[in-house]
Amino acid sequence: MRVLLTASGSRGDIEPMLGLALWLREFGAQAGVCAPPDIASRCADLGVPLVPLGPSKSGSRGGRPSRAELLRYVNDWPAMQFDTISTAAAGCDVVVATGVTQMAARSIAQKLGIHYQFVSFQPTSLPSPHHPPMPLPGDRPAPEAIGNQLLWEIDTHGWNAEFGHALNTGRMALGLPPVADVRDHVITESPWLAADPVLGPWSQSPGLDVVQTGAWIVPDDRPLPAELSAFLDAGTPPVYVGFGSMPMRAGIARAAIEAIRAHDRRVLLSRGWAELALIDNREDCIAVGEANHQALFARVAAVIHHGGAGTTTAAARAGVPQVVVPQMMDQPYWARRVADLGIGAAFQDADPSTASLSAALDIALTSTTRARASAVAGTIRADGATVAAKLLIDTIS
Repeated sequence: MRVLLTASGSRGDIEPMLGLALWLREFGAQAGVCAPPDIASRCADLGVPLVPLGPSKSGSRGGRPSRAELLRYVNDWPAMQFDTISTAAAGCDVVVATGVTQMAARSIAQKLGIHYQFVSFQPTSLPSPHHPPMPLPGDRPAPEAIGNQLLWEIDTHGWNAEFGHALNTGRMALGLPPVADVRDHVITESPWLAADPVLGPWSQSPGLDVVQTGAWIVPDDRPLPAELSAFLDAGTPPVYVGFGSMPMRAGIARAAIEAIRAHDRRVLLSRGWAELALIDNREDCIAVGEANHQALFARVAAVIHHGGAGTTTAAARAGVPQVVVPQMMDQPYWARRVADLGIGAAFQDADPSTASLSAALDIALTSTTRARASAVAGTIRADGATVAAKLLIDTIS
């Protein structure tokens, strides 16, 4: 069986697909990934074939994209997909796609007469009366008087207006009839939800038959860099600060360092796309590049992060308290879940101050929060990719 896994975004958006690819390979299937070229080295390390899709995402450093900038890029996105995925899917038995902006995958699967499966890594991209749609960059909060049902209807019109012409142009070139509802066409009536049921529970909703597999995780046994290991061994557990692919304001590193020092804790900065940097030469701080979160998070006192699905899940599995500073998309949802579960603190402000970060750490660093985080860690599953691989193979068989 040959499977094409197609995704977009940064590493956090693609890593779960690699987890599925590894388990498909374990069960005898051939799996390749069609994704932005930034993930090439990671695919090579894992031995997963990559078909590059679109331009590098790393060029977006230097500031969070505005809604207009995002939509200008997305306007060209469907055509890129139709061109690349059509070639990559040749000879495959199934296409698995993630992200509502994966416009072409289902149409190409339909043209080839093969199975198509949509998967979301968070509940908020799936229509439900229990939550509103994910906000896009630049979106203003909706008035409280507008209910979720109406918000999803507005969301439908937005996707149709933005992507309907591009999608149907691509379908016409394939000899396929047009579709009237872009979002529901992409998601289908039977999507998968690759999120942990404790962290991201799903409440069944009309019109959708959702299968929740659990989060898709790549087991990571890479050792920590020698300098980082030495720092961890040299004192008490530090507080980790990292925002992944999120560009942040220049002063966020200083605000975080000062807040952490106010609690007499050491500091571990993950540079990320925000290029966080040390503010002085004191020995209580270190800045590092990408590192194995599965090994690292078990050795820190708390994790300050942006609320990506992968980072939230990794910290929850490690039983470490979290402080979530969400920036966009599904991140406010994960921030709320962290607060609701009592495993950390959450911000509404995307640009916190030293004082507000210190107040959040007042919550995260308590023994009560630490005990709750430890208890929740025991409930987080790690077999989601295994479940999904078996389900996919059974479906095709």
